[in-house]
Amino acid sequence: MTISIPSSRRASIGTIGALVFQLLVVALAAGPIALPGCPESCGHITVPYPFGISKGCFHEGFGLTCDEMQYPPRLFLGDGVEVLGISLTDGTVRIRSKVLRSSFSEFNGSWSGPAVTWPFSVSSAWNWFVAIGCNIVAKLGHPSGLHTQDGSQASTCAAACLDDHQNFTGTSCSGIGRCRASIVWELPSYGIQVTPLAALTPDFSSYTGVYVFIVDQDWFSRNENEMMVNFTHSYEKTMVESVPAVLEWWLDLIGNKDMLPLSVGPNSSEFRCLSLNSDSYFVFGDYEKRRCNCSQGYEGNPYITDGCQDINECLQPDVYPCNGTCINMPGTYRCSAKKRIITLPGLITIIAVGAGFGLLFSLLGVAQVTKTLKKQRAKKLRQKFFEKNHGLLLQQLISSNKDIAEKMKIFSLEELEQATNKFDHNRILGGGGHGTVYKGILSDQRVVAIKKANIVVQREIDQFLNEVVILSQTNHRNVVKLFGCCLETEVPLLVYEFISNGTLSCHLHGQSDNHLSWKDRLRIALETARAIAYLHSAASISVYHRDIKCANILLTDTLTAKVSDFGASRSIAIDETGILTAIQGTYGYLDPEYYYTSRLTEKSDVYSFGVILAELLTRITPVFSSHSSEGTSLASHFVSLMSDNRLSDILDTQIVNEGGVEDAEVVARLAKACLSLKGEERPTMRQVETILEGVHSSRFDHNSQTIRVGQSALKDQPWKGNNGGEGTRLYSLGKEFIESSEIPR
Repeated sequence: MTISIPSSRRASIGTIGALVFQLLVVALAAGPIALPGCPESCGHITVPYPFGISKGCFHEGFGLTCDEMQYPPRLFLGDGVEVLGISLTDGTVRIRSKVLRSSFSEFNGSWSGPAVTWPFSVSSAWNWFVAIGCNIVAKLGHPSGLHTQDGSQASTCAAACLDDHQNFTGTSCSGIGRCRASIVWELPSYGIQVTPLAALTPDFSSYTGVYVFIVDQDWFSRNENEMMVNFTHSYEKTMVESVPAVLEWWLDLIGNKDMLPLSVGPNSSEFRCLSLNSDSYFVFGDYEKRRCNCSQGYEGNPYITDGCQDINECLQPDVYPCNGTCINMPGTYRCSAKKRIITLPGLITIIAVGAGFGLLFSLLGVAQVTKTLKKQRAKKLRQKFFEKNHGLLLQQLISSNKDIAEKMKIFSLEELEQATNKFDHNRILGGGGHGTVYKGILSDQRVVAIKKANIVVQREIDQFLNEVVILSQTNHRNVVKLFGCCLETEVPLLVYEFISNGTLSCHLHGQSDNHLSWKDRLRIALETARAIAYLHSAASISVYHRDIKCANILLTDTLTAKVSDFGASRSIAIDETGILTAIQGTYGYLDPEYYYTSRLTEKSDVYSFGVILAELLTRITPVFSSHSSEGTSLASHFVSLMSDNRLSDILDTQIVNEGGVEDAEVVARLAKACLSLKGEERPTMRQVETILEGVHSSRFDHNSQTIRVGQSALKDQPWKGNNGGEGTRLYSLGKEFIESSEIPR
């Protein structure tokens, strides 16, 4: 059934929102808040860039509307969602969230944020899912279908009442008359379902009513008891009709040509924010989502020029205490001791006592003692980090497995400091808010790349250790080699083989005139497919990469492909075909089936590889701007053109000039198969490898018959159900291709 939500009584909730929501931007007295000539506020709400009200005053997706016809003026985002406050520091926007209300204990509804959804999602860290009612079960799920294929929801809670004289004192944790639950999935909108709690009768909902909403945790904690009083007298209709909720926002790098605050150069992996004294960092570990913060000792707006200004610590003695003379300095302050007037006898006494202590310290060798203590403290700290980063467990794994011991080494911090000249700035190869990569030379003269994270977050540490475990058990010429790690720092350091020629993404989408030839692209695709097929079915453990993309394919001086970055990868038991896990990946490459079901399978990597094939054929980014849209998906656009037999409309002209159209058509049909919306209709990576082997061999044999066989295999192959692919007719043809090819594997 559907329910209608009455119009909000905004006067009372507006007063409450103004009083209880103080999550606003820090006052920027010394620096600009908005772009020059743009409004800086709407009523009592500060509007900092990238948000803005007037045309040309905001970044794409962050436009607001100020209704000055009301008093005080009210601020809106998207299609009429009222904004109660904005925070640059937390990356949040507080909005007015509707309360779903029904007189029945069984109904379906929906909750949605602003219509402009791509830079916004509900914050799981700031919000709760709350239900108020008697003997009900409330569920929060995906808007397109409350239940996924595995039966999971974003949040579920149950509330019970024993009789109509129930005592409703206590907290929402008790589940008496109301309940609350954390939100697992961070989405811009949700489906909501309320059903009766069958274990308890009778149903008191017709007496009390049912209320369901997403709400800011802090606000609900302070107003919970007042809402319960209104709930017990619901017939007076005193329950509020809206509550504050918190959205998180970010800047999306894909498809945005005006991201000047972040980009340094088209062929560089380094980024900075526009304000000089600011830093950038990745959101949720996603390389395409980024926020900025002012550096320590500075405050203001990091998204605009000169937005971060020096803090005068001397004007805030309560925050920055100084018992002497305070001297403000850029980014910090200095506190010098007050000068004292010393008499001659006092001066003689001080000199005598100082000389005596100096002689005593010299005799005792204080310098040596201090040095020894410093070394001991450093050693204890390194040992503490070593144990915290599961160093003892990794040592045991290496000592018990000779194969891993031959490939992996646990480096000391001293070795890596010597290899990088104590992490000299001139040794930096690249990186960003997520981490920095240094070039190092080990004692055995091996040149390596050392990955060092910037942010100390347990999730980052877990991803580092996950990459160590996976790479220590893989051995393939097209998978980047992990030489070892260092666990004696707060965040582990990873030591890889040095790959000197950048990423496939830079070669395809950079501004260099030396583009990859079709022959090189075809070989890179084959080598990448070999590596992924090895991870899926030939490694000692099956591994699903979960973030296959051009930026994670490194190229050597000879343009040999190396698959890298296994921080998000998951190992799978032999008897499993998939696992349920939190959604992680890169926009434009993410498998739609995985996104909607949270079920990760080997076919998720196949879909991402299909996007790479489309990039190799077209030299178009995964998300690009077109005449009809500013964020078109390459995958959907490519499949649409292939369905209409219009490959020539999108095929890179360089391939045509090199005479590779016939091969390209085979690869294009393979890419279309990989991009099927249903995972069961996609080929396995072993089957993909077989087809690419045939196409690649044909370029050396010049055998048109081989090409036609590959085309026929692509056209007639029933992918569905062929999980392994080793027993199919296509795989038999693949074995013939491999036997006739002189390409070393």
